[in-house]
Amino acid sequence: MKLPISPIPLALVFVCFISTAGAQDRARHSPSAKVRETGPAFVIDETLSVLRSKPSLFAESIQRMRRGRRVQVLGAVEADGVKFYKIAAPRGNFGWVQSDAVFGRFRATDEERLARLTQAADGFDQIELANTFFQMYPNSRFRPPILLLFGDLVEGAATKLSRDAGSRLNRNRMAASGAPIHSYYLNFNMLDRYRKLGVRFLFDPATRSFHYDGASWREIIKKYPTSTEAVEANKRLDSLRLKMERAAQ
Repeated sequence: MKLPISPIPLALVFVCFISTAGAQDRARHSPSAKVRETGPAFVIDETLSVLRSKPSLFAESIQRMRRGRRVQVLGAVEADGVKFYKIAAPRGNFGWVQSDAVFGRFRATDEERLARLTQAADGFDQIELANTFFQMYPNSRFRPPILLLFGDLVEGAATKLSRDAGSRLNRNRMAASGAPIHSYYLNFNMLDRYRKLGVRFLFDPATRSFHYDGASWREIIKKYPTSTEAVEANKRLDSLRLKMERAAQ
């Protein structure tokens, strides 16, 4: 039984929350205020993350940087209708990359921009972006809705992982090996990329299915107990608790 998810209300709350907060930010920051765009940043948009020898869309490509790569922004120039950052990347690479490909805390608009990008993404990319958001903005005002979204995404992924494990794991081989059945499931190779993000799954041996352990939902209740998201998080944890209690009987 899938945990109760309300994607449309959540999306509406999330968009409204960002829009309101964004309006407040624009009111607080003068349009004429100049921000020095230098400092540590992360590559987020792989479509735009070509490291180039010069600040131009027509310049020689050095490499395409992967999402999550940490870089140091050294300066900025405008060229070909976009802004380029001069960056230093690990292993001694220097070059220029379109500024839209990277996100850094030195740029005030990036917090809201990454929150929007996270909501707009799909598949495993969305889970990765949410995880990156948590690392970059641990105290963000957008954290509660993204935590709720993250939990729903991972529980949805757990349903697919359960189906994949059921079709790919050989039951005859498992029975012949003598190893506990649950150990095969919890060592299933498709869990690896989630483990790298710190995601933990529970396993129901009765239905041979995975469930998200609910860490993001518990964080909402602990840190944001009066929020709208806390009400939803409690519902999801109650549902998870019932499932695991039935599995233990």
